[in-house]
Parts: sequence; structure tokens; C-alpha cells
Amino acid sequence: MSADPKALDITILGRDYRIACAEGERQQLLDAVSYLDRKMREIKDSGKVVGADRIAVMAALNIAHELLTTRIGGGFDMGELKRRIADMQAVIDEALAEQDRLF
Repeated sequence: MSADPKALDITILGRDYRIACAEGERQQLLDAVSYLDRKMREIKDSGKVVGADRIAVMAALNIAHELLTTRIGGGFDMGELKRRIADMQAVIDEALAEQDRLF
């Protein structure tokens, strides 16, 4: 497996970007993209912040706050726990939707 960066196309808040990514870090980067996009959409949907630049700054501040709160909180990664719970909820929702289609 090569450590050379590969180009990866991503979309955040409807804008396309091409970024470099090491082969072994692709999934973590995609998870980060998903998390950032979700945070930015939450801010945009609140209607309190207008403009992609301002939304990005507010998302960065919120994520930095989460990180610092996690570090101060004794090293327990609350953000990771929340992401895992959200992922589990999505799997459960999908499974329930499939069950609903059966009946």
C-alpha cells in the first residue's frame, strides 16, 4: 500500500473539492467530510448564519469546542461516541424501513 497521496473528490455543503489523501486514511477522511458537512448543514438550516464562509467558521468553532471539551473531560471522546451513535441510529432506521416495506 502506497503512502503517496491520491486525489479524492468530496462535496461539502454543495461545493465540490478535490483533496489529497493518503490511501490508508481515505475512510477517516470521508467520515470527517461527512461530519463537517452535517455540522455545516445544521448551522445553515438554523437560519442564524448566512454565507458559506461564515458557516464554515462557525462549524470550525463548534468542532474545536467539542474537541477541547473532550480533552478537558478526561480524554473520553464524546464526539466519537456521538458519531457512532448516529451511525448506529442510521443502520437501525434503515433496517426498520426495510421491515416496514415487508408488511
